[in-house]
Amino acid sequence: MKKFVVGILSAAFVLGAGTAVFAAANGSSNADASFEKMLPFMQKMHPDSTKTELKDMYKACHEENGMMDGTDGKEMNSKNMMNSL
Repeated sequence: MKKFVVGILSAAFVLGAGTAVFAAANGSSNADASFEKMLPFMQKMHPDSTKTELKDMYKACHEENGMMDGTDGKEMNSKNMMNSL
């Protein structure tokens, strides 16, 4: 019985620590890394745009008061959508 309880507590600790590390890693991405990930898709959608124009477009959407402000791409912030244009 003692081994069973120790096993359950150990498993709970390992799973809890793994979840905390995963959550911390997801929240620490910077904007430049996200822009670099999005660049190929943006270039397909806007083939005539320069990299500088695409970066400005990305910043307009994802920085403060952009339509995707604070959402990490999960949902749109409709109150800010199109207000800055």
